[in-house]
Amino acid sequence: MLTKDILQETYTALSANKARSGLTILGIVIGIGSVVAMISIGQGASGSIQSRIQSIGSNLILVMPSFQRGVGQQVSAGRGSATTLKQEDADAIQKEITLAKAVAPEISRRYQIVAKGKNTNTQVVGTVAAYPEVRNVQIDTGSFISDQNVRSLSKVAVLGPTTRDDLFGADSNPIGQTIRINKVDFKIVGIAKSKGGTGFANQDDVVFVPISAAQRFLAGDTYVTAISVEAYDPQSMTTIQQQITDLLLQQHNIPNPQLADFQVLNQQDIVQTASAVTNTMTILLASIAGISLIVGGIGIMNMMLTTVTERTREIGLRKAIGAKRKDISLQFLYEAVALTFLGGLMGIFLGWIVSLLVSQFAGLATQVTIFSIVLAFGVSAAIGIIFGYYPARRAAGLNPIEALRYE
Repeated sequence: MLTKDILQETYTALSANKARSGLTILGIVIGIGSVVAMISIGQGASGSIQSRIQSIGSNLILVMPSFQRGVGQQVSAGRGSATTLKQEDADAIQKEITLAKAVAPEISRRYQIVAKGKNTNTQVVGTVAAYPEVRNVQIDTGSFISDQNVRSLSKVAVLGPTTRDDLFGADSNPIGQTIRINKVDFKIVGIAKSKGGTGFANQDDVVFVPISAAQRFLAGDTYVTAISVEAYDPQSMTTIQQQITDLLLQQHNIPNPQLADFQVLNQQDIVQTASAVTNTMTILLASIAGISLIVGGIGIMNMMLTTVTERTREIGLRKAIGAKRKDISLQFLYEAVALTFLGGLMGIFLGWIVSLLVSQFAGLATQVTIFSIVLAFGVSAAIGIIFGYYPARRAAGLNPIEALRYE
């Protein structure tokens, strides 16, 4: 039997009952569309998280405070988690770690900011002149904090674009004006360029001040909440990470690394961890959506079994005039695969539309990739073969004499 004849017979058989064929295809459309949409949301989230992590700096190593523990004790409830790093630790890293390109300690905390009768609650970061290089901060207008500002405890501030818009209006130029942080006035000397972000992760909703001024006038202590270290190249990051760990263990007089009151994070490790989490979530979402594909496949099997019963006499007649088991089997397999193929095409289109709507109205990043499209086609073809095999085999195994007698 020629392929052309099989395709023509497939079209005729499926067209004979359009409503039933359409409803059967609908299950595959919903299943494939759900899988494509869920994968696009997961991959979009993964790409967004990775770009956010990369945007905080290049070849970055983060030193963060950690929980303190005594030997044989449980983690104390937050004790030391905010103040275990001191300015002296940053100075020691700057002096001793020769592979470090730049070091930028910071002390950050949320404060209520007031200016011209308006106020906003935002993150205030006390830092040094090297911060823009280490953390990829670019200045739109004005200038960033200088070493002289840090040495002289200058009360100057650099605003993120979101903070500028909240306090002074969109696209305004407030350089030279004053903001009040914790009842202390700071003069605006610069506006940073936008980096993007939302909510508490918004890198544009921030105020930068000299670290010395933040420690003296805002925090009242010399602790730091993080130390950012930039390596010259990705190859030296692991070495620097270990050198910083050894140095701070010595600085803090901690003989056992397991009792360290700090943690040193490699940017590459953070990216890999975030990717692993988002990939797991993508697989989970796709698996949940895949349940509807199984339901759709069962619907195809049910339809094909019904079709075999309805066309029993036709099958007997075909066999009586010389049709082989292979021809009958291929006929019904083609019909099942055709159903899933059509459903796969429409499902990919539906998934693409859903991902666009999610991106447009929910504000979530989505990404429809070639991988998800190929996967959808592969899954739809596999479902057609798997759930169409048994009905096709049953049709091919009918006895022609009994089939011709079937009423």
